[in-house]
Amino acid sequence: MMTTPAAHTKRQRTCISCGTTTDKATLMRIVRTPDGQLSFDPTGKAAGRGAYVCSSACFAAAMKKKKLDRALKTTLGSDDYERIAACVASFEREVRE
Repeated sequence: MMTTPAAHTKRQRTCISCGTTTDKATLMRIVRTPDGQLSFDPTGKAAGRGAYVCSSACFAAAMKKKKLDRALKTTLGSDDYERIAACVASFEREVRE
């Protein structure tokens, strides 16, 4: 059996809400930076602990069930959720255009 070198494999990530596993580039990342700031990471490369969602609907579901809090190992306030939800929705609209 032939294996693919690690440098050539696509990074797979899982949506914290629906469990879909796909290429890292197709998911949206929310990050808790080393200094504790919470933000949407459009590049997927920001330093810190990340959580991935595949859509704004999955973000809303993750928010409702506090899955984002668990994945990022922190407690998000309603202002954090609102700010990040707006970024996720905006990013999703840009990708569709």
